[in-house]
Amino acid sequence: MLVGVVDYKAGNLTSVRSALSCLNVSFTVSDVPEELRRCDKLIFPGVGEAGSAMDVLRKAGWPSFFSEWLKSGKDMLGICLGHQIIFEKSEESHASCLGLIPGEVRRFPGSSGFKVPQIGWNTVERKTASPLFRGIPEDADFYFVHSYYAVPADESSVIGTTDYISRFASAVWHDTLFSVQFHPEKSGRYGLQLLDNFLEM
Repeated sequence: MLVGVVDYKAGNLTSVRSALSCLNVSFTVSDVPEELRRCDKLIFPGVGEAGSAMDVLRKAGWPSFFSEWLKSGKDMLGICLGHQIIFEKSEESHASCLGLIPGEVRRFPGSSGFKVPQIGWNTVERKTASPLFRGIPEDADFYFVHSYYAVPADESSVIGTTDYISRFASAVWHDTLFSVQFHPEKSGRYGLQLLDNFLEM
């Protein structure tokens, strides 16, 4: 199996490389869509700003590649910014996003006692059974860094929620597209387990 990692100048690739190396999986990182077409799985990570990220993605031709990838029935995992911009639009820069899943991304409102962005460890409450969380205990913590959160139009796609200021969708699953707001590649053994689950599907 060969795993493709999307490079769209949105950071965090070092951690993803390290995690995949720990799992002893073959992978390739590229900023050219055609170079990943031969891969079996696709990881779409990211840290940064939605508008700028979408500019890079459009110029390189990634939106049509993602649509074709999912239509072919192959699995894809979005992480952090890669979780947010799979939706239709974001309040960040009023960005028009990929629209792979109906929904939008909103900024956390200010709230006494809470800092924005959320930075640190938090739990994910499972909403439905998913192979992504196989073998991971309900009280497992994952590492979050974000100021925005996804609001899927179809609640049935939500497989995990997290409580911070309000409860939000922190993990979604739609056909062969999975995505998580947290960083599994920075979340220790349970994060590695989640990545391994994705690769084993």
